[in-house]
Order: sequence, then structure tokens, then C-alpha cells
Amino acid sequence: MTDHRPWRGVLVATALPLTAELHVDYDRFAEHCTWLVEQGCDGVVPNGSLGEYQVLTPEERAKVVETAVAAIGGSRVMPGVAAYGSAEARRWAEQARDAGCHAVMLLPSNAYRADERSVLAHYAEVAEAGVPIVAYNNPIDTKVDLVPELLAKLHGEGYIHAVKEFSGDVRRAYRIAELAPELDLLIGADDVLLELAVAGAKGWVAGYPNALPAASVELYHAAVDGDLATAGALYRQLHPLLRWDSQVEFVQAIKLSMDVVGRYGGPVRPPRVPLLPEQEATVRAATEKAVAAGLA
Repeated sequence: MTDHRPWRGVLVATALPLTAELHVDYDRFAEHCTWLVEQGCDGVVPNGSLGEYQVLTPEERAKVVETAVAAIGGSRVMPGVAAYGSAEARRWAEQARDAGCHAVMLLPSNAYRADERSVLAHYAEVAEAGVPIVAYNNPIDTKVDLVPELLAKLHGEGYIHAVKEFSGDVRRAYRIAELAPELDLLIGADDVLLELAVAGAKGWVAGYPNALPAASVELYHAAVDGDLATAGALYRQLHPLLRWDSQVEFVQAIKLSMDVVGRYGGPVRPPRVPLLPEQEATVRAATEKAVAAGLA
């Protein structure tokens, strides 16, 4: 792990354990963070979409960050600080900074389809918190696309140091490298891991390591090290699960896989609803196959 670039390596976008009554189970969350690091992951990204940040109270959201830092140390915790308003996102960045985190992950403002000037102003405001920012490009959900040219501007202004790329367009990796060679590219969707690793990614903000961390870490390192024989075989085995990271029901799917492998996934908060029976059967079968192959 490289402290001055704590976004490098495998950082798990952590699922958040909820009780049957849908309260946050902070003890379980702390144990989960510790377990992920013990399994070879480099850190965690709490309060992302997988952590259901949109349905947390401000008190819960702050305590999630503090719990992770207490469990594994601030250099290993890169919270999501997304918010509708730039001032609120800056406050979350300041909260993460004060809790001891060394970096944060920030979506563009997503209350509306922001234009380029608005995006630049948003990142400029949050950068005032003084903690390094990893941009998160998710045009599928936010309707705001951080295209390579815009990322280069954000990086050139000193607002961002890396980008979690979730567009699914692996061709962008090469354009980003041309326009902003010092901007670290992070794999943002599990099901394009191999393609972006080959293209020079420096890290992975990952979903499925919540359930299968050791195999996922092995896959990542084989891919970035150019061991395509090892990486290709593992990728084919894991892809039936990895592709769920790009589905609407990714939180439910990953939590179900956690339950299947003997971890605690648990329920989700509304408006998310449980998987349909056919979806549950598909995820369960793919997870059990991975377990049988020795990947859990």
C-alpha cells in the first residue's frame, strides 16, 4: 500500500451490514473492514452506492467513516462524499479529513445534469477541504459524464488525483492516459477489470471482493502484473458474478453472495427491494459454483 496514493490497489466499496430491523450494525461493519484487509485488500471505500449512503442519516454516515477508520486506520479508508450540493459534499470531505482519512471519492453534483462549468466549480469547492479527491465517473446513474477531456481539466486544475471509471467504455483509458498521464485510472466496474488492468489501471474500487476477497485480489494482481494466463482463467470463472456489479440490483446481489459464502450480507433499505426469485437463483448458483471451485 502506498500512503501518498492511498487509492492504489484493491479498495473495496463496502456493503453495509444492516440488522433485521434495518439498523446499521457497526460492530459487524468494523469486523468486515478488518477481514477484508486480512484477506489482502488494500483498503475500503465506505459510503458509496454499495454502502447505501443515500438512505443513511447524517449521523449514521459519519459513524460509518469513523468505524472504518477505527478498525483499519485512516490511510486505508477513502469514503464517498457525494451530495446534491457542493457545500454538503465539502462538509463530508472535511468530516472524512477530520476522521483521519487520506483521500475521498467524489461524484459530480448529480441533482441535475450539470454542465462542464458546474462540474469544475463542484470539484473546486470540495477540493477546498484539503483532502485528495478521486473523481467517480458514473454517467449511467448520474447523467453527468466526466469525459477524458473534462477529467484532464479537473486534474490540470489540481482538483483530482485519480478517477474511478464506471462508464464501461474501456477505450477511454487510452485517451485519459494521453490527456492526463499523471491521473491515476481506477477500475470502477468489476466486469471490465481485466480490460482496464491491461490498459494501465492503478487500482480497483471493487464490489465483489465483499464476498470473494482473496480470489479477487489474486485476479487483480495477476491482471496488472501482465500474468494473463492466470488472470484470464480467474476472470472467466468470476465473471458471472462480477457482471452483477453493473446491474441495478448490485447491492442485493453482492449481499446475497456474502450470505452464501458464510459472511453476513443481510437486508437492504428501501427503496431497494429483495431480488426476484429468478435473480436470486442466478446469483446463488454462480456463487455456489465459485465456492465449489475454491474461490471463496
